[in-house]
Amino acid sequence: MTGTIAEQVLDNPVWAALSGTHREFAEQHGRAARYQREVSPFHAVADADDPAAWADLAALAGPAATVWMAGDAGRLPAGWTVDQKIDGVQLVDDAAQAAGDPEAVRLTTADVPEMLDLVARTRPGPFLTRTIELGHYLGIRRDGKLVAMAGERMRMPGWIEISAVCTAPEARGQGLAGRLIRAVVAGIRTRGDRPLLHAAADNTGAIRLYEALGFTLRREILFRSVRTPDADPAAG
Repeated sequence: MTGTIAEQVLDNPVWAALSGTHREFAEQHGRAARYQREVSPFHAVADADDPAAWADLAALAGPAATVWMAGDAGRLPAGWTVDQKIDGVQLVDDAAQAAGDPEAVRLTTADVPEMLDLVARTRPGPFLTRTIELGHYLGIRRDGKLVAMAGERMRMPGWIEISAVCTAPEARGQGLAGRLIRAVVAGIRTRGDRPLLHAAADNTGAIRLYEALGFTLRREILFRSVRTPDADPAAG
């Protein structure tokens, strides 16, 4: 494990969220869990070194299913394969800047079609039709059009992940992402939690912004899409 006791929930963030604050969005089988399908694509096992937990995940996801996971690489059990890997970093609030923004508006389910369009154009990471239910999302509009947003995704005890930070190409260079992150940080702090962020390791521009805002690198983290075994573990 990495860091203090208070930070160790971040070593296995998806499991910490699904077995805790986000239990209402979880589908669980034994020592494996996943977010409901329209909420998030992430799955998790309680212990990556426990073969029984992987068997539970295979039963939960079904045969030949593709699932996204976050955490340590670990060794996959026999029959599992890796489809895609993204080297990432985890940054935590050290002295993150927090400030409300008069132009930022709270986004609601009515805004989801615009949010999905912005995500499709900017590709900040997974955002599905019900992701907005995970936390507060803020946006900035120009001439009535949503041009930037940021919000809250995974929630672990004492921590809330800032996610879906994106700006439309035509609105970049105006500092909108930084302003929205500060506003989201302010909201998280008012609830007594600390913010954290994840980013692809090669997204150096985003990492520079996060560090300039007062976040510090906690650890490297692997995001990977893995495929369950072809055979149904419940068969035979």
